[in-house]
Amino acid sequence: MAPAARLGLPNLGLGVGLRSVHLPRLLREWPALDWFELVSENYLECQGWRRHALQQVAERYPLVMHGVSLSIGSSDPLDSSYLAGLKRLAADINPHWVSDHLCWTGVAGRTTHDLLPLPLNESTLTHVVARIRVVQEVLERPLIIENPSSYVRFRADTMPEWEFLARMAQDAECGLLLDVNNVYVSSVNHGFDPWRYIDAIPAERVVQIHLAGHRHCGNYLLDTHDGPVSDPVWRLYGHAVRRIGPVSTLLEWDDHIPELDVVHTEVLKARAWLTRSTTEPMPDGAASAAQAELSAPDAVSAYPLLAGAQFET
Repeated sequence: MAPAARLGLPNLGLGVGLRSVHLPRLLREWPALDWFELVSENYLECQGWRRHALQQVAERYPLVMHGVSLSIGSSDPLDSSYLAGLKRLAADINPHWVSDHLCWTGVAGRTTHDLLPLPLNESTLTHVVARIRVVQEVLERPLIIENPSSYVRFRADTMPEWEFLARMAQDAECGLLLDVNNVYVSSVNHGFDPWRYIDAIPAERVVQIHLAGHRHCGNYLLDTHDGPVSDPVWRLYGHAVRRIGPVSTLLEWDDHIPELDVVHTEVLKARAWLTRSTTEPMPDGAASAAQAELSAPDAVSAYPLLAGAQFET
């Protein structure tokens, strides 16, 4: 079993994303849920009823902040006003941690509103580690970095993503948010073994796990967060918690959002996988069967039009 320590951060249980469509019910009924993850940008500048609702939720449930605009890999300077906003929000609601993605979202002062991939090499690693250290000093709390889904690779890559993440977490002394759905989506799009990816991640650095749905788009998978978790992702999650141990797990559902009970029921499926994966040995041939899924007739190995493409940085 992996070490229980998570950088001094707790296992919050099974949580869901805090979405505005669910706020009226939360304030009315306060249902029994373990914890919520809010998208930081949704609350940085908000006032009035929504800010009041957030404060009420923060008084009753554990929260974590999850951002999409830190742009930790950009060549632009870190956005000091954005970091100041994150720090103010964190001071107001006292989240257990703050997270964002291993990506860049803009350059030359312009944002793309997307989580764009980075070239995975020594130069990028040095750049990202230095910026994570600055962010943690400014926020005065640990930063947790998530692996994004990806659809292209760079010719300048010199290491696989799992090696980059492992070295980044150790060198920057940060935590990891392991998005199991993103691992699976990227593995199918690029043709690597998702089980090997999970096995290479430093277990003691994994503070949180994400689960989500994706969409099969013919010859690639798209990370959509608009439906239930697929069976292959559940099996990969089982392997992850078998190796890493129980860890805060959250379901993302960001489009075509159903009633809160539906979202909560979906994440509660993780309880059975947690029990099975931490008490039973892995069945013989399970890893081979999982890898075989990648070569099944309806699986894919590259992004359309960009199949096999690699790009100069």
